Amino acid sequence: MDKILITGATGFVGSHLTELCVEKGYSVVAFDRYNRNYNLGWLENSKYKKDINFVFGDIRDHDSVLKAMKGCQVVLHLAALIGIPYSYVSPLAYLKTNIEGTYNVLESAKQLDVKQTIITSTSETYGSAEYAPMDERHPIRAQSPYSASKISADLMAKSYWYSFRMPIKIIRPFNIYGPRQSSRAVIPSIIIQAFNSQKEIKLGNLGPSRDFTYVTDTCHAFIEILKIENFFGETLNVGSNTEYTIENIAHQILKKLGSSAKIVKDKKRERAEKSEVTRLLCDNKKILKHTNWEPKITLNKGLDLTIDWFKDNKELFKHDIYHV
Repeated sequence: MDKILITGATGFVGSHLTELCVEKGYSVVAFDRYNRNYNLGWLENSKYKKDINFVFGDIRDHDSVLKAMKGCQVVLHLAALIGIPYSYVSPLAYLKTNIEGTYNVLESAKQLDVKQTIITSTSETYGSAEYAPMDERHPIRAQSPYSASKISADLMAKSYWYSFRMPIKIIRPFNIYGPRQSSRAVIPSIIIQAFNSQKEIKLGNLGPSRDFTYVTDTCHAFIEILKIENFFGETLNVGSNTEYTIENIAHQILKKLGSSAKIVKDKKRERAEKSEVTRLLCDNKKILKHTNWEPKITLNKGLDLTIDWFKDNKELFKHDIYHV
C-alpha cells in the first residue's frame, strides 16, 4: 500500500481520516503543527497511535513540509485555518496558512514527484447559491476572508495541474459534523449550550440552510476519490443533497435532548449581511457517478452519534465559546 502524508492530521476531520487510512492498510505520516508538548490532538488516545508516524512542523514552512513528504506517494492536504469569524479579525493569518500552506504542499509534491495530491476545499467557496443544488460548475464568490483564502488555494492547485500536469484532485466538502468537532461549529455549540442547562440557546443567523455530511462519510469520500484513475485536475463535491436551516437543526437537537431552551439570535454571532452565505445545497452527482461513494449516515443517526460523543466527553467542552 502507498505511504500517505496527511496534513492537519490531529484535527477534527484529519484525525478521523488518519484512523481510516490506517484501517485501510496505508502507511500513514501524520503532519501537524509543532507544539512544545508534542500534543497529538484527537489522536492522543487513538487505538492506532502506535501505527502512525507523527511529524511536527509548520505548514507555512516549505522545508518542514518537504521533509515530512519525502518517501510518500500520496498527500491528503487538510491543514487550514477554518473559523470564519476569526478570518474577519486576522485575514493575513488565513492567507499565510491556507494559501502559502497549500503552495508549500504543491511545490513539495512537485519536487518529489508524488503520485497524487488531494487538496481539501470547502463549499464556502461557492458563496450563496445562485442555483440549487450546486454542482462543481457553480460560480465561486468570496464572501469572507476565509472563503477568499480557500478559493485562492483551489486556484493555485488548478494552476499546478494546468502548468505542470501535476496529479492533483480537489475535494469540496459541504458542512461536516460529528465527534471531535470544535465548539465554535453550530452543531457542537447547540449541544454544549443545552448540556450546560442554558435557558437560551444563542446562535447567529437562523435562516441560512446547509447540507450536512457526517464526518466518517466525508472521510470515506477521500478514499474513494484516491481510487479514481486519470481524473486529475478535477473537483468533486461531497455532500448529502439535502438541506436544513440552522433553526431546524437546533430544534432537532433540542428535541433529542429533551430541552425546552429557547433559541435566540445573538448579534455577536451574526455574520455581516453581505458576508452571510444564505444557502448551500450539494449536487453530488459527479462523485456518485465516478466512485462507489454515497453517504451512509442519515442526519438523524449522525446527530445521535454526535450527541452521544459529546455526552461522553463533557469535561472537554465545559463552555460554549464564541470566537471573535
